[in-house]
Amino acid sequence: MRVGYALAAAVVFAIELVIALFVHDAVIRPYIGDSLAVVLVYLGLRAVSPLPVRTAIIAAFLIACAIEFGQYVHLIDRLHLRHQMWARFLLGGSFDLKDFAAYAVGAAAVALGETLRQKR
Repeated sequence: MRVGYALAAAVVFAIELVIALFVHDAVIRPYIGDSLAVVLVYLGLRAVSPLPVRTAIIAAFLIACAIEFGQYVHLIDRLHLRHQMWARFLLGGSFDLKDFAAYAVGAAAVALGETLRQKR
């Protein structure tokens, strides 16, 4: 396990949890939260797998897109999990085409962060 990535994932998870529970606005929760979701998945992947940076970024982005597609087909309702807070936190509740842009921003932020980290 890569401890640095695991610790960073724990911090981002805590931020995501605070956003999900306490922030109910039109920018931070839907867009910053979605961007951070890609960062969180990336950090988790890098913490527990040997995936290289580029592969992990692409995987995190695709996972986010798959979850968004699940929202499009109402997966949470099909699984009868709409009333479960953990399911809404993990799977989201409603499809929004703009979320794909937020996921791309999250992936780009990770790429930039890793580029800067590697230069250091």
